[in-house]
Amino acid sequence: MSVDTQTVKRVARLARIAVSDEEAQHLSGELNTILNWVEQLNEVDVENVEPMTSVVEQTMKKRQDSVTDGGYADQIVQNAPASEDRFFAVPKVIE
Repeated sequence: MSVDTQTVKRVARLARIAVSDEEAQHLSGELNTILNWVEQLNEVDVENVEPMTSVVEQTMKKRQDSVTDGGYADQIVQNAPASEDRFFAVPKVIE
């Protein structure tokens, strides 16, 4: 696949980037180099390679899944103007 200056200008316009003719010429060369490198990756045989998330074998650190109230209810309502049974107390609003 080859990228010409017209394609670079079109992509730049879609991305709302101002690109001069000189920059478009330079960018087309860079994009062609990148695309050629990506095409080389297609030649690699990965048929029997398992997908991995890291190059080093690791096990995921897990914590026990338990439900708690956090133990901070008293500290949280400490600065509230009014509280009742560890809950915020607000005035009744009726319209």
